Amino acid sequence: MDLYGEHGFEQTTVAEIAERAGLTERTFFRYFVDKREVLFSGASSLEQFLVGIVAGAPEQDRPIEAVATAIASVADFFQERREFTLRRQSVIGTNTELQERELIKLATLTAAIAEALRRRGVREPSASLAAEAGIAVFKISFERWISGNDESNFSQIVHEHFDELRVVTTGC
Repeated sequence: MDLYGEHGFEQTTVAEIAERAGLTERTFFRYFVDKREVLFSGASSLEQFLVGIVAGAPEQDRPIEAVATAIASVADFFQERREFTLRRQSVIGTNTELQERELIKLATLTAAIAEALRRRGVREPSASLAAEAGIAVFKISFERWISGNDESNFSQIVHEHFDELRVVTTGC
């Protein structure tokens, strides 16, 4: 992250990353396919965590509530790593290729959550709608949180935005 901040993503080489980490390039490639994956290496863990929360939600929970619980459960993780997250997003925000990769990550999360809902017996289009809405709330909440325009923590913002989604969809 320091190298990306010092030189920019595009100018930073794998050799520089490996050297700074005290590794050989060969060792770097054992863990990462390329230098982009340094920024996205936690995506599969995040997906597994969210899917696990959705799968373990109480049976009586409506699909959107299971998704809301899952999204809210990762808010504290991000809050605890705010400085790292801000630096990561700063790097991503300066590179269209990385922005595209971030959108792919969100689409993959959406598909995984929808599948977890279907395994719970939620039919289509409800499973896909709940997953899409949940990831939309996550994305919008995340953008507000990293903008730093207010003092709210990420968890508060996620809860506020799910409340707003409920107002938009039910009128109450």
